[in-house]
Amino acid sequence: MLIEHLGKSPVVDFAAYVAPNAVLCGDVTVAAGARIMFGAQVIAEGGSIRIGAECIVMENAVLRSSQSHPLTIGPNCLVGPNAHVVGSTIEEEVFLATGCAVFHGSHIGAGAEVRINGVVHLKTRVPAGATVPIGWVAVGDPAQLFPPSEHDAIWKVQELLNFPLAVYGLERSDASMTNITRRLSQALASHLVDKAAWSPAAVAAAPALAPFGCGGK
Repeated sequence: MLIEHLGKSPVVDFAAYVAPNAVLCGDVTVAAGARIMFGAQVIAEGGSIRIGAECIVMENAVLRSSQSHPLTIGPNCLVGPNAHVVGSTIEEEVFLATGCAVFHGSHIGAGAEVRINGVVHLKTRVPAGATVPIGWVAVGDPAQLFPPSEHDAIWKVQELLNFPLAVYGLERSDASMTNITRRLSQALASHLVDKAAWSPAAVAAAPALAPFGCGGK
């Protein structure tokens, strides 16, 4: 399903594939040879999402952007099932394993790996070729790596990154759940006027496939 949001429609290269029950919403571009598999959700809310050539986005992965945090994924990356990736810059040949989480303003260098259930936190920079181990947390610039049991050490770095301000625009002292959800409710109301859209590239090159939101052979 391709959806127009805020006047922007997804553009899918003819040589890409988007599964029939995947969703692409807003300013999303999918390059040649990319594969967006079943149940994947690619949602651009004000900021763009760019998915590079021959990227593989596996089942039920969630890719998101916001006005403040666009998402760019370089060529030949793999995003595993149930991964959650939002507002990041991801260079080429990166492996994001099943269930990992990559947060706003982060940067992952070429050839890096975030293994099963790993976390790359807000504004964190993972250098090229580095590995975030299974279940571990990368936090800071440059990234420090911690097992999840070291909460106090993680928080010491994370607190300075100010997640509520960076993501919700609220100072920590004002970041009650009432204020957070009220602000999100107002922002997400922009979806009330969304409508179905077809990728211009897919329609021009493969009109018979357009109702399924996919191109390619």
